[in-house]
Amino acid sequence: MRLTVLGKSPAWQDAGGACSGYLIEEGDTALVVDCGNGVFAKLREQIDYTDVDAVAVTHMHADHFFDLFPFAYGLLLTPRQQPVPVAGWPGTPDPARPRLIAPLGAGVTLRSIASAWGDEALVESAFRLEEYEEPAVVEVGPLALRFAEVPHYILTFAIEVRAADGTRITFGADCCPNDALVEFARDTDLLVIEATLPRPERTGIRGHLTAEEAGEHARRAGAKSVLLTHVSDELDVEQVAAEGSRGFGAPVTMASEGATVDV
Repeated sequence: MRLTVLGKSPAWQDAGGACSGYLIEEGDTALVVDCGNGVFAKLREQIDYTDVDAVAVTHMHADHFFDLFPFAYGLLLTPRQQPVPVAGWPGTPDPARPRLIAPLGAGVTLRSIASAWGDEALVESAFRLEEYEEPAVVEVGPLALRFAEVPHYILTFAIEVRAADGTRITFGADCCPNDALVEFARDTDLLVIEATLPRPERTGIRGHLTAEEAGEHARRAGAKSVLLTHVSDELDVEQVAAEGSRGFGAPVTMASEGATVDV
C-alpha cells in the first residue's frame, strides 16, 4: 500500500495547508481516509478525483469531512460527469459515484448542513453513502476496513486498512489517551496518530493527545512505525518529533502534505 498525506492540519488549517486527509492506493484501488477542509484540492494534485473508489470518514467533525461538499459539487456539476456532451467532453451514462463510508448518523449531519443552502441531498446524490458501526468489516477492492470506537468529543472511530497480504495501516482518528486504540492497533505496520497538543488540555476534559502520549500509544501497541499528524505549523516540528520519539522509544515520522509512505 502507498499512503499519501493530503492534509495533516488540526481543526485550523496550516498556511496553505489542509486538514485531515489521506490517500491510500493499492493496485488500481484508491481510498481516501477523511476529507477535511482543503483536502479536495490536495487530492486533485495527486489523482483524478473520479478515480476514487471510496472515502472513509473517522468522525463528523468539520476538519475530517467538510471537503465532501466541494468533492460532491465536482462529481455532480463538472462537464465530464454530465449525461450529454458538454464543453468538449463526450458525456457519460455512468458518471463516477464513489462510496462514502461514514459513521452511523453521518447522513443526518450532511443533510442538515447542506440544507442550509437548499440542497439537502447534495452529498448523497454524489456519493453512495454507507453508514458503519463497530465491529463492521467493509471491503474496498483488495482492502479490508475495520473500525473501533475511540474516546473523543463525539462518536469517533479508528480505522484499520488491511491489504490482501496482511499489511496494515491504522488511523487513530482524534482521541484522548485510551486503551482501545492500543488494542486495535496491536502490531500494526503503520500507526497514523494525532499529536495535536503541546500539553494536555487546561480544562482537564481530554479529547486529543500530546506527541509524547501519541508515541506511548504506538509503543504500547507494538506498532512497527509511526506517523504523527494533526499537528499545527505553529508548533516546532523538531520538538514535536522529539517528544513523539521519546514516547515511542524510537524515531517517528512527522506527516507533511504530499509525503508518501510505502507500507
